Amino acid sequence: MPFDLIDPTALPADPMQAEETLLARAAAGDAVAHIWEAPLSLVVPRSYQRYAALADAREAFARRGCPVWLRLSGGGLVPQGPGILNLSLAYPVRAPMGTLSESIYVHLCRILADALNSLGVLTHWQAVEGSFCDGRFNLAWGPGDDARKIAGTAQYWRRVPHGDRDAPLYAVLAHAVLLVDADPIEINERANAFEAMIESGRRYEEMRVVTVAQALAYECFSMPADVRDRVRAALIARVKDASLPEQ
Repeated sequence: MPFDLIDPTALPADPMQAEETLLARAAAGDAVAHIWEAPLSLVVPRSYQRYAALADAREAFARRGCPVWLRLSGGGLVPQGPGILNLSLAYPVRAPMGTLSESIYVHLCRILADALNSLGVLTHWQAVEGSFCDGRFNLAWGPGDDARKIAGTAQYWRRVPHGDRDAPLYAVLAHAVLLVDADPIEINERANAFEAMIESGRRYEEMRVVTVAQALAYECFSMPADVRDRVRAALIARVKDASLPEQ
């Protein structure tokens, strides 16, 4: 089943409402892809509601023009804004919950890695200590302990109520956040300021992340002025060629 690429203007501007729309399509049996860029903002998992200062911090950041959204999937804080591209894949899964989690992450990472490889940026997946929302299936650039995070990934499973044994058991949302040409200093400072305000104890390091533009420069490629457009086009081409993970 190929992915149906959704026109971003057809989805709600609120990224959380857009996620609900994608999950509804997946629950109906569709496989859909959404490539999008969010306005300046932060996104945190609902687990952050355990911090007593969360509501006050969200209000303070909203006054600065940086809303803080609560997302469905787990993990940690993720910065959003110009120069950061998002890839959301939603599709039906006919398997017990969690059994395909690793396959879903690998499938998403391969789409990203193949797209970046076509531009001359070689990546792999690994944890990158000190990066925001660190995880085993970060997409990373660079060798071993010197690797830097270029993209983060997450997934969310929702049970589909049904009486038909052939219907999907779950709707799955697999999501990636790709740093294209955002300012690593700014996104880390913004993320650290919010973590400090809620007293989470977390702090992120600028040198543990890298953008596509930086990676191209480090590899001695000339950075095209339209790097965002080229990355978006590479993602679209790879998504159009992709099929669902094996179930």
